[in-house]
Amino acid sequence: MSYSEFTKEQLIAEQEMLRKKYNSFVEMGLSLDMSRGKPCTEQLDISSPMLDVLRSDNSCRDDRGFDCRNYGILDGIPAYKEFMSKFIQVRPEQVFVGGNSSLNMMFDAITCMMTTPIVEGYEPWFNVPDRKFLCPVPGYDRHFAITEYYGFEMIPVPMTGQGPDMDMIEELVSSDPSIKGIWCVPKYSNPLGVTYSDETVRRFATLKPAAKDFRIMWDDAYCVHDVADEGEVLLSLMNECEKAGNPDLPIIFCSTSKITFPGAGVAAMATSDNNMKVFKKRYSVESIGFDKLNMLRHLEYFKDFDGVKAHMQKHKEILKPRFQAVIDKFNTQLKGLDIASWHEPRGGYFVSINVLPGTAKKVCTMCKEAGLVLTPAGATYPLGNDPQDSNIRIAPSYPPLSELQVAMDVFCVCVRLCAVEKFLGEL
Repeated sequence: MSYSEFTKEQLIAEQEMLRKKYNSFVEMGLSLDMSRGKPCTEQLDISSPMLDVLRSDNSCRDDRGFDCRNYGILDGIPAYKEFMSKFIQVRPEQVFVGGNSSLNMMFDAITCMMTTPIVEGYEPWFNVPDRKFLCPVPGYDRHFAITEYYGFEMIPVPMTGQGPDMDMIEELVSSDPSIKGIWCVPKYSNPLGVTYSDETVRRFATLKPAAKDFRIMWDDAYCVHDVADEGEVLLSLMNECEKAGNPDLPIIFCSTSKITFPGAGVAAMATSDNNMKVFKKRYSVESIGFDKLNMLRHLEYFKDFDGVKAHMQKHKEILKPRFQAVIDKFNTQLKGLDIASWHEPRGGYFVSINVLPGTAKKVCTMCKEAGLVLTPAGATYPLGNDPQDSNIRIAPSYPPLSELQVAMDVFCVCVRLCAVEKFLGEL
C-alpha cells in the first residue's frame, strides 16, 4: 500500500515503528563506509599474483626487445596499446597509454584544450568567457569537478533508459558555439548503470556542433565490468564517428583501476590523429614516458584479452551477490510504497535510487548519524545541486556482504522514515 494512501493515524503509527528501528541501529554503534565505489579486499586479492610476475631475474623487455626499465616510448609500449585497444574498440595506433589514472588523463585533456587550440584557428578554451559543458545527470561527480575547476557553466542533461536526452543535446550543440564538450560514461553509466543504446551512440557520432572544437569525453570506465550473467554491449563510438565523417569528435578513456589495483592500474586514451598531435605535444613536455614496467606486468599476467575476460568473471562472482543484496532489500522494504524508484544495473559499480523528492539530503544525514556513510546527496549533479533532492548513489562493492545487508536495512528505514515524516508535514 502506498504511503500516500495512509491515513494520518497510520502514518503516525508507521513513524513510531520506524523511529524505534532507527534508534536501535544508532545504538549499535555501526561504522559502515559506502561513500565511494572501491573494490573490496577479495577483489584486490584476485590480482595479487600479478605482483610476482616481474622479478629481478626478468629481462623486463617487451616483445620488441625494448627495456621497459628505461626512459622512452612516450605513448606506451606497442603491445600494450594493442591490448588496450580491445577494451575500447579502437585501433592500436589510436591509443595513448598513460599512468595509473584515467581521471588524471581526462583532467590533462581538458587542461590541454584550455591552453591550446584543439582545432587550428580556434581560441583555447581559457579565452572563451562563456564556455559551457554538457553534463548528463545523474552523473559522475569527479567529471563535474573538473569542469567546475575550470569555470565552465555546466548544463544538466537528463538521462533516459537509452542514455542522455539526445534531442536536447542535438539542439544545444548545433546552436551554441560556446558549448565545448560533454561528459559521458557510456556503459553501465555512473550511477544509473545504463548502457547507451546503438541509436544514442550513432546520434553522438552524427552531431553537428556549432563549435568545431566540441569534444565528446567518453569515459568507458566499465567496459568489461559485467555483473549480470549476460552483460550489455556498447557500440563503438570511434567506428561510428569515422563512418559519419566526424573522427575528431570523441576522446575515449579507460583504465584497469577496477580490474587490477586502484592506484596501480594502467590508464589509456584514444582519439583521432588530429587530436593526438595536440595531446602528444603537451605530453612530450610533461613526461619522458609513463610506467612501462606496469604495462609489461599487466601484459605478462593477462597474456591477452581472453585473460581479462576470465579475470573479470572472478570479479563478477564477488560483486553479483552484493548488487543482488541491494536490489533485494529495495524490493522487500521499499517496493509498493511509491516513495522510491531504482534501476537494476547489469554491470558497473553503482545502484542509483531516487527517493521521495525533498528527502535525499535528510536520508543521507540520518544514515550518517546511524553510522552509515554514503556518497553525499546531490553529488551526482553539477555543483552538488540536485533540484529534486532525490537521487542517491549506492556503492555496494566495498563492504563485506554481511555488513552490506545491515547497511541496506539502515538505508531503507531512513528512506521510509523521511518519507513518512514528509507526508505528515504536508497534512
